[in-house]
Amino acid sequence: MKKKAVLLLNLGSPDSTEVKDVRRYLSQFLMDERVINVSTWFRWVILNVFILPTRPKQSAEAYSSIWTDEGSPLIVTSRKFQKLVDEKIELKSYLGMRYGNPSTESQVKQMKADGVEEVLIFPLYPHYAMSSYESALVCATEAIKELAPEITCQVVNPYYNDPEYIDALIDQASSYLAQDYDHLLFSFHGIPEKHLRISDPSHAHCLSGNCCQREHPAHATCYRHQCLETVKAFVGKAGIPNGKFSVSFQSRLGRDPWLQPYTDKRLEAMPEEGIKKLLVICPAFVTDCLETLEEIAMEGKDEFLEAGGETFAQIPCLNLNDKWIDYVAKRVNHFAHAAEPAPQLV
Repeated sequence: MKKKAVLLLNLGSPDSTEVKDVRRYLSQFLMDERVINVSTWFRWVILNVFILPTRPKQSAEAYSSIWTDEGSPLIVTSRKFQKLVDEKIELKSYLGMRYGNPSTESQVKQMKADGVEEVLIFPLYPHYAMSSYESALVCATEAIKELAPEITCQVVNPYYNDPEYIDALIDQASSYLAQDYDHLLFSFHGIPEKHLRISDPSHAHCLSGNCCQREHPAHATCYRHQCLETVKAFVGKAGIPNGKFSVSFQSRLGRDPWLQPYTDKRLEAMPEEGIKKLLVICPAFVTDCLETLEEIAMEGKDEFLEAGGETFAQIPCLNLNDKWIDYVAKRVNHFAHAAEPAPQLV
C-alpha cells in the first residue's frame, strides 16, 4: 500500500496586522491571474498604482478589528479544524494556504520529506470558482509536479450540494433559525461576471437567460449555479418558505460588473421593504474570516441598522462544527481505504 495523506487547502491570511505584512499578502493575492484576469503587466499596474499605495493600510485596520490574541481567525480556526479532523482520520493531514503561511509549497515539501506517495487534495471551498477552488487546486498540483512529481493525486470535487455538507450548514444555523426573524440572506463571495464566461466550456451558456435552471455541462464549473443549488438544498431541507430568503453577492473589487444583487445594496434596501429582523449566512466560506467577521458582521450590520433594521445576526461559518468535521473525515477515510491508486494529474 502506498503511503497516503490529505492536503487541506484554504485561502490564507496576512502574517500580522502590520501594514507591511498586509501589503505582502495583498500583492500575492491580487497578482494571481485567476483573481484579476488581465495581462500580467496590466495587473501589475492596477496593483502598484491603484491598490497598494492605499489599500494595505485600510485592510490592516480591518484585520485589526477581527484579530485575536492567537492570531488570524482564519488561520487559528483552520489549525483547530485540522487537529479535530486528525482525531478522526487514518492518514496524516497537511494544511496549506493559497496565499500567506503555511504556504501550499511548504506543505508539498514536507509531504515529500515524509515519504508521502499519494495525496487527497481537499480544497476547503464548496463551490467551483476560478479565483478560489481552481486557483488553490492549480497551485497545489503545480507545486507537486515541480517539487514532488513522484506523488500521485486525487481531488475532492466541489461539494456544494452534498447532503452531508448541507446537513452541516443547517446544523450550524439551527439555533439562529429557531429565533424570530423576518428574512434569511445567503451572501456568497462575489466574482466578476466574466469569470463565469471563462469557466464555461461552451462560452455561450452562462449568463444567457435562465441559464442556472437549464441543465448544461457548464454547471460543473459554474459558481453561480452551484451557489443557487446550495440555497435550494438548504431551504428545502430546512423548510424555509419562499419569500423568507434571498441570495446576494459580496466583496466586489474594481469596476467590472460582478454577480448581482450586491450584498451591501440589499442590506441598505431591506428595511424599506419591511425586513427588520435579518439573518445572514455565508456558505461560500467554511471558516470565518475578514469577509464574514468584518465585512458582514460589522460593516454589514451597521449598514442594515442605519437603514432602519432592528436586529441583525451573521450565522457563523462551519468552523469547528461536528457534522462538518465528520463529513471531511469520512471523505478522507474513504480515500484511505481505496484499493486502486489514483492516476497522476497532468
